[in-house]
Amino acid sequence: MPDLIMTTTEGVAGREVVQTLGLVKGSTVRSKHVGSDIVAALRNLVGGEVKEYAALLTGAREQALDRMAAEARLLGADAVVGLRLETSTITHAASEVVAYGTAVKLR
Repeated sequence: MPDLIMTTTEGVAGREVVQTLGLVKGSTVRSKHVGSDIVAALRNLVGGEVKEYAALLTGAREQALDRMAAEARLLGADAVVGLRLETSTITHAASEVVAYGTAVKLR
């Protein structure tokens, strides 16, 4: 199966949407290990990028996108259009990342 096209636009340039298959989504909830939280807290004191949290959120976004893509493939989609990512705090130590969009067939 060719790669699934994922785009934030409402269509795919040069292609025609011939069927809307429906909403697809993927999510994950992640928390950091207490040791990483301590290192991140110390890094906050001196400023700069908090690499521990950046890595955590990068992994969470990728997992949410992978789960959304798997759902789209199950529907037989060629693409997901209108792709969006949202993040929310679940607790002090955990965040949720959700990826969602519309699965479509293309010509």
